[in-house]
Parts: sequence; C-alpha cells; structure tokens
Amino acid sequence: MTGKTATATTTVSEKNTAKAVGSGNLDVFSTPMMIALMEQAACECLADILEPGQSSVGTQISVAHTAASPLGAKITATATITQAEGRKISFAISATDDTGEIGNGTHDRFIIDADRFMGKLAQRK
Repeated sequence: MTGKTATATTTVSEKNTAKAVGSGNLDVFSTPMMIALMEQAACECLADILEPGQSSVGTQISVAHTAASPLGAKITATATITQAEGRKISFAISATDDTGEIGNGTHDRFIIDADRFMGKLAQRK
C-alpha cells in the first residue's frame, strides 16, 4: 500500500476562490478548496482498497499554501500513501497549477465501518 498515489483535479472558477468561500477577498484559488482537493485525492487513493461498508475519515491535515492560482488555472492535487498502521493511513499531499507547486503537507485518514460510525454520530444528538 505504501507508495500508492492518486490525483484529483479542478479548475479555478468563481465558485472556489477565496472571495467565494469567505477565506479572503481575492479571486484566487482558496486554501480551503485546495485542502478539500487534497483530501479528495487521498480518498481516491483508498477507493479500491476499502471493503464494502467501509469508508475513511480525515483526522489530521497540515498544509502550507505556498503560491496563488488565478481564475482558469488547472489545479492537480496528489496524495501518496507514506505509512499504513492498522486503520490509520498517512499521506504526503501536494497541489500544483500550470506553473508549479502551490501547496504541500501531510494528511491522516482512518478506515472506518460507515454504519457503525454513523450510529455513533447519531448518539451525539
């Protein structure tokens, strides 16, 4: 499992800018949307590993957003499994646009039983 990689892509539009999501007032790709794309790549990395009824949840993410991306830029997030310890899967994550890297960091996800997880969530009400 270690070394397995997956990607997710998007294009910067008015819907995923800092201005649109409330993380700033500029029409540039927002940090929250970069993080979401990185998590999407990590989920893709696990998609063919999960058994029926399983899912994964993010439990930790640490990223640096190192460059701005304008409207129309194509963004690609990449997640690579760096470690698997039982149900905990760790990733190296990065994002690039047409001109190079725009962010990088680490991410942890746990494989869970979806029904059991949602059952415990219902008890929190």
